[in-house]
Amino acid sequence: MTAARPLRADAARNRKLLLAAAADEFAEHGLDASVADIARRAGVGKGTVFRHFATKDELVAAILIDRMEALSDLGERLYESDDADAAMREFLTAAAMQRQERDLSFLAGASESMADVNRARERMTAAIDRLVARARERGAMREDVTGTDVFLLMCAPNYVAGYVPNASPDLWRRYLALILDGLRPEGARPLPEAAPDLG
Repeated sequence: MTAARPLRADAARNRKLLLAAAADEFAEHGLDASVADIARRAGVGKGTVFRHFATKDELVAAILIDRMEALSDLGERLYESDDADAAMREFLTAAAMQRQERDLSFLAGASESMADVNRARERMTAAIDRLVARARERGAMREDVTGTDVFLLMCAPNYVAGYVPNASPDLWRRYLALILDGLRPEGARPLPEAAPDLG
């Protein structure tokens, strides 16, 4: 398989506009958002959408991949940090902020069988596993926490805050702070169940 050629500057710009417009449309209208409305929002023709993405499924997958790649890039960079506790805090804050900006978690099921989405998820979970291993090695995280635990907790701050009517836009930060404290070894008690295997 040959490597994909880099996009021309205008094509790359259009792709970025399309992904942002599609994310907004899906956030507002769910999977029923139309390609025509996405194109209109991006300020391009419908044909431009299909030149980049042959189907709506490919567009959904591209949004998910873009988000996971951003977190993977961050996680791989933070792995080099001297402060493992600060690295985990920055990573989980970025994940929560990404979701706070646009909650697109419902898109995951639409593309879970696509190979490119699965590869992006594997890269992201590998980055999380390495961050967790480094944090445990440096005594910044309790020994019984796994990368899977952290992966599952990534969406928790926004999920919990979403149940509060008229919540402050920053309420998720309260629950992120509680999660971060719970991940630290100080005062930790044994967990009653083993971490799940997401297969």
